[in-house]
Amino acid sequence: MAAAVRLALRPGLSAGIATRIPGRAFSSSASRLDFHFDTHHFVQRLEREGLTRAQAEGIMSAMAEVIDESVRNMTSNMVTKAEQEKHQYTQQVDIAQIKSELQLMEKNDLAMLKAENDRLQADMEKLKQRLREEITRTQAGVRLDLNLEKGRMREESSGQELKIKEVDTRIEQEIANLRTAIQVSKATTLQYLVGFVTGCSALLMAYLRFRM
Repeated sequence: MAAAVRLALRPGLSAGIATRIPGRAFSSSASRLDFHFDTHHFVQRLEREGLTRAQAEGIMSAMAEVIDESVRNMTSNMVTKAEQEKHQYTQQVDIAQIKSELQLMEKNDLAMLKAENDRLQADMEKLKQRLREEITRTQAGVRLDLNLEKGRMREESSGQELKIKEVDTRIEQEIANLRTAIQVSKATTLQYLVGFVTGCSALLMAYLRFRM
């Protein structure tokens, strides 16, 4: 047999084998590394071991079939370098897409958080403003109530002072009237006393004259 057997290896994978004999060819993909095996030399070696040429070629043919079947079984679950690169590229694209989506989600989340923070700050400012207005309104109401109470107390105090003054005036008038009455009573009593003394004196004088 003047044919050659080629052994093919895929990069990074187990060895794959392809054979070529007269009337039959087995080949690997273009991306494989081809290693040639001299079948003629192998047949001659078998002949030197005592086998006939027909027996040697039969063994070589059987080995070619076994090798071919083994290569088919091994390569059925293998991928080519192009497929592997395509898969890696697809993974890179998926990873880049996921990264982009994550970045977009992060930006959206940050924007939502910022918007929520701004809204909360605006609500806080509104609450502060309402609280300040309520405090100012309450203080104004308290001041008004205090002023009204002070005014009422001043009015009551003025009324009390007027009443006290009226009482004082009435007392003074009563005292003046009492003094006047006392003076009148004194004058009347004095007049009665003067008249009584005068009468008694006249009676005494008359009695003395009568006795004399």
